Amino acid sequence: MRRSPWMDSDLDDVRDLARTFCEKEIKPNIETYIANKQVDRDLWNKAGEVGLLCLSVPEEYGGGGGTFAHEAILIEEQARVGDSSWGASLHNGIVAHYILNYGTEEQKHAWLPKLASGEAVGAIAMTEPGTGSDLQNVKTKAIREGDEYVVNGAKTFITNGAQADVVIVVAKTNPEEAAAGISLIIVPTDTPGFSRGRVLDKVGMKGQDTSELSFVDVRVPVTNLLGTEEGQGFIQLMEQLPQERLIVALANVAAMEFCLEETLRYVHDRHAFNRPIWGFQNTKFKMAEVATEARVARSFVDECIGLHIEGKLDIPTVAMAKLWCSERAQKVADKCLQLHGGYGYMNEYPIARVWADLRVSQIYAGTSEIMKEIIARSLPAPS
Repeated sequence: MRRSPWMDSDLDDVRDLARTFCEKEIKPNIETYIANKQVDRDLWNKAGEVGLLCLSVPEEYGGGGGTFAHEAILIEEQARVGDSSWGASLHNGIVAHYILNYGTEEQKHAWLPKLASGEAVGAIAMTEPGTGSDLQNVKTKAIREGDEYVVNGAKTFITNGAQADVVIVVAKTNPEEAAAGISLIIVPTDTPGFSRGRVLDKVGMKGQDTSELSFVDVRVPVTNLLGTEEGQGFIQLMEQLPQERLIVALANVAAMEFCLEETLRYVHDRHAFNRPIWGFQNTKFKMAEVATEARVARSFVDECIGLHIEGKLDIPTVAMAKLWCSERAQKVADKCLQLHGGYGYMNEYPIARVWADLRVSQIYAGTSEIMKEIIARSLPAPS
């Protein structure tokens, strides 16, 4: 695989650590995670012990003191072993960064060290049974009563939902307003009135504990508001969604590279009509297409990572990356599955799992249609 321009010798050490961890702790247990619909809880503690949680959170809050590049390496190495069960990218790159960027010092010191050690698992609750991409119209409410917020509502499709110890809840603190009425509220999951529904049976990512959550008169202190004042939630979401979309784009590129490696190995080993499948022109042409798709996507995402590290990645560009990589990854996986023949349709083969796992990438963190809308809005009118 081509070396990314944002890599350096220090990051090589991080990659060695992440690769060893994923090979030792995750790869042998993927089937167990799928059967249990979640990773083993102690995986989080083990990752915290070796320093793979909150890699881009400052050391003063218990994190690794790195940049998004550190998070990117872990995302790549998890994909390299064919795992989609562990929700570390959401825990590290999304939940922790909401608290880091908008939390008070008390909130940061209360939660970030726990997220970094694995003592606490984080989730963010945006989607509701009747509200997906249209976050302005969430129905969950957090109404202030004295020194407390009373949270009522339901959330669905929540990654890490079954294991989360803390959830950042998107709620209306002013139900009369749309975007201006949204706030983010920190809710520990041991709070009375909070409950978890079923772990959802998905097409792919079957080892990930994507869950339903319920809030019935959940009372939390007003100090659990994320930010300095109510009504900032929608702005906070819009500011953080680019990193979430970059995470999805990168995971898709890493999945493409995984599909390429797995399929190259298969077509060289598998024989048909007394010769390796690699010996057929169609196989070579398909693999040439896959290699090209992966290389183009990698180059674009590497550029985006470099811009993001410099604080220069804009919303339309990351929307392009998320759109392109999620759409192309699905096509790559489909070509690779086809070259596996009937075995490609068997869940015991990693290519089948990746093919199913990738489908959601065109839906979560903003659908492909939403990405196109964002991109179109950025296009200049003819002069």
